[in-house]
Amino acid sequence: MARATTKADLIASANGQFDKMWKLIDGMDKGLQEATFAEEMTTMGKEAHWSRDKNLRDILIHLYEWHQLLLNWIKSNQGGERKPFLPEPYNWKTYPEMNVGFWKKHQSTPLVEAKKMVRESHQDVMTIIETLSNDELFAKGAFEWTGTSPLGSYCVSATASHSITTGL
Repeated sequence: MARATTKADLIASANGQFDKMWKLIDGMDKGLQEATFAEEMTTMGKEAHWSRDKNLRDILIHLYEWHQLLLNWIKSNQGGERKPFLPEPYNWKTYPEMNVGFWKKHQSTPLVEAKKMVRESHQDVMTIIETLSNDELFAKGAFEWTGTSPLGSYCVSATASHSITTGL
């Protein structure tokens, strides 16, 4: 599916990728869901997540934390508190360090809890998206706190484009 440029497309792609992810997970037996990834997976790509994420829980927690970034950023800025998308001290050059921090933070989070957390955070993100108009999501300059990108681009990045099923 092409990158969403309308509210309807955003909702369809975010929910579609999320549902696709759960079908994949639900098709795995419990042992596989809890297993450590094979060593070959750590070298599949050059992106940091290939060596960072060791199991399904790590992937789900990563998605959960990016949902939280989006939710907190939108709520803060809508409430009049100007905050950047990435929390201090991170920026777009150093955010891989932030992702490692998320990974470390959740090493004792059980898989069952990670599943619950990401399901709830997805619903929270979708609820916020539903409250926004197409123009608020995709018109450049709709919110000064989004800079040169429309809010919808951030929503796409934290949902459908951040899914483990993107590219399947």
